[in-house]
Amino acid sequence: MLKPLLIEIGVEELPAVPLLKELKNIEKKYADILEKNSLLGEFEFYYTPRRLVIWHREFKTSQDDSVEEFFGAPVAVAFKGGEATPAANGFAKKCGVPLHEIGRGEKGGKEVLYYKKDVKGKKSTELLSEMINTWIKSLDFGKSMRWSSNSESFIRPIRWVNVLFGDELVNVDLFGVKSSKETYVHRISNFNAVSINGAKDYFDVLKNGGVTLFQEERTSKILSDFKEIENESGLKIEMDEELLSEVVAITENPTALLGSFDEEFLRLPPEVIITSMKEHQRYFPVFKDEKLINKFVVVSNALTDDFSKVVEGNETVLRPRLADGLFFYDNDLKNGLSTKGLDKVAFFKGLGSVSDKIARESKIANKLFDIYKPDALKTDLDRAISLAKADLMSEMVYEFTELQGLMGYYYAKETGENSNVATCIKEQYLPTGEDSELPSTPLSAIVAMSIKLDTLLGLFSVNQIPTGSRDPFALRRAVNGLVRITKEHSLEFDIVDTLKSLSGEYDEIDMSKLESFFLERVKQYFKVNPSIVEAVLASGERELLAMGKKIQALDSMVNSEGFSELFSTFKRVANITKDINMSENMLIDSSLLEEEAEKSLHVRYIEVSTCSYDSYEEELDALFGLKPELDKFFEDVMVNVENENVKNNRKSLIASIYKSILKIADIKEVSI
Repeated sequence: MLKPLLIEIGVEELPAVPLLKELKNIEKKYADILEKNSLLGEFEFYYTPRRLVIWHREFKTSQDDSVEEFFGAPVAVAFKGGEATPAANGFAKKCGVPLHEIGRGEKGGKEVLYYKKDVKGKKSTELLSEMINTWIKSLDFGKSMRWSSNSESFIRPIRWVNVLFGDELVNVDLFGVKSSKETYVHRISNFNAVSINGAKDYFDVLKNGGVTLFQEERTSKILSDFKEIENESGLKIEMDEELLSEVVAITENPTALLGSFDEEFLRLPPEVIITSMKEHQRYFPVFKDEKLINKFVVVSNALTDDFSKVVEGNETVLRPRLADGLFFYDNDLKNGLSTKGLDKVAFFKGLGSVSDKIARESKIANKLFDIYKPDALKTDLDRAISLAKADLMSEMVYEFTELQGLMGYYYAKETGENSNVATCIKEQYLPTGEDSELPSTPLSAIVAMSIKLDTLLGLFSVNQIPTGSRDPFALRRAVNGLVRITKEHSLEFDIVDTLKSLSGEYDEIDMSKLESFFLERVKQYFKVNPSIVEAVLASGERELLAMGKKIQALDSMVNSEGFSELFSTFKRVANITKDINMSENMLIDSSLLEEEAEKSLHVRYIEVSTCSYDSYEEELDALFGLKPELDKFFEDVMVNVENENVKNNRKSLIASIYKSILKIADIKEVSI
C-alpha cells in the first residue's frame, strides 16, 4: 500500500553558503538511507531559509516481506559420529531455532547447514524516526552549534518537526523536538504555528501563508522580476549565478526591487562598488550602455503591497558601506603606492617577509625577461614587480582582500604610472581559476609567472608540498596557471631546465619532487586520454609548449579512423626494439640489406626522416605512413637470422623508425 509522506524539519534561518555547499549531498544521503531500509522510492527535496522538506507522493506503508537465508558449516564438520558438534549448535542458536529445524543445502560444492526463514517487513512508521534522525545528523554544513541542553549539534537550532504519513502524524523526536501537525508560514503573514490536517494540505497552507516552497519557483520569480525591471527601465542587471543561488536560499517570498545610491560614489572603481554591494548586501549591480550606474537591485523577502519602505531601507544601509569605501579610496590615493611596511609582513616561515618575496620575484622576472625578450622595457618590468604588492598596505585591500592587485592597478593609474606597469599590477595573479582570463601582454605574463614560480620554488624549498586535497597556497592552481600562460603567449618553458636555472636563490629543493608535482598537474590539465599524455611524457619531453603540441598531435592521430590497425603494426615495432638502447646512434648499412622489402622500407624511411615538417601532426602522419612498408617487411623478412651483422642491421632499421616516433611519443604507452 502507498501513501503520501511529508517530512518537514523547521530551523532558524539557515546560512546560504553552507547550505548550498552541502546541497549536492542532501538528496543522495537521504536516498542511501531509504535504500538501506528497503524503502527506496521517488521523492522531491525542497528548502527555504527556515525548512528542509522531503516529499513523497507515494511511500510504502511497510517494507516488502523477504526471505532470509543462512548458510552454516559443512555437515561433515557439524556432525561427528552422528552427534552435533559446537558448530552445529552454534548455527542453530544464530538462526534462533532448535537444531532439528536446521536443514541441508549446498555451497561451494559442499553439503552445508542451511536455514531459511520468512521475514515480515516492518511498518514504515516504525522506521521513520530513526531514518530522519540519521539523515539530518549526516548532513555536513561545516560549523555547527548546540542549543538548550542538547549534547549534539546542528547548523542551526531545530524549532519544529512535521512528519505526516497521509493524514497520520508520525512520532519523531529530533534534537529533543517532538513532531506535531504544525508548520510555520511567512512571519509577516502569521508569527504563530499553523495547524496542518494532512500531507496534501501542507502545500496550500504554505502558499496561503506567503511561502514559496519550491526553490525553482523562487528562482523563476526573481528572474521574471529582473526582466520586468530591465524592460521598464532600459537598464541591464548583472547576472551572478552564485549570488542568485544565495538569494534564493535566503528568501521565502522573493521580490526584486530597483534602488539607487548617490552619484558621488561612482568615483570609486566599479569593482569596489560591486564587491561592496554583493558581499555585504547581496545586491545585484546595474549597468547602462555597459557602464555601471548608481542603481542596484535587491531581492526582498517582505510580504507587502508597498515596497517603498523596503527600497528606502536598503538605500539607507548601502550608503555607509559606499561612504567607507570612498574614504578608504581617497586615503589610499593620498598615501600613494608604497611598499613601506611590507618588510614587517611575514610571507612564510623560512621564506622571510613579503619584501623578501618581492626581491626573489624580481630576480626570476629578470631572468625570464632575458629568456623571452618581450617587446617591452625592462624598467617597466622592474617597476611593476616593485609595486605589485604595494596595495597590500592599502586600507581598501585590508577591507576587501579579494581586490588585491586590482586596487594596485587603479592606484598606479591615478598616481601617474604608465599603462604597461599598471596592467602588470592588475594581472599579476591571473589566471585565478580554470575559466579565468589570462595576462594580456607578454610583460604581464612574465610578472604573473614570476609570482607563481617564487611561490612554488619557495614553498618546495621549505618542504611545504601539497598532500591529498590540502593545498593552502594554491600551488596546483599556480602550475595550471603557468601551463596556460606559456601556451597563450607561446613562451617555451622546460619543467626541468628552466626550474633548475631559477632555483639558485632558494635552499636545497628536491627537484625530482617538484618535477613530479608539475607533471601531475600537467596530466590533469590536458583533457585527453590519459595514456596519450603518458606516451608524450615517456618520450622525455619536458618543455610545456612542445609537450602540448605533441599531445594534441597524438590525440588527433589516436582518434583518427583506422588508428587501431596502425597501432597494431607500430606496437610490433615497439616490441622488437624494447631491448635496444635508444640513446645510441642507429647505424644502418645499406649494403647489408638483402630482401626487397627491407630495401623498400629503408628508402621510404630515409625520405620521411629527412623531410621538414610544419607540425607534429604532419610528422606523425608521415611516420605512420610507413605502415604498408612495415607490414611487407614483417611478412617477408626474418629479423633474427643467424648472420649477426644482418640481424643487427635489421633491428637498427626498425629501431630508427621507432626512435623517430619516440621524439614525439612512446606509443607503446597508448591505450586504445
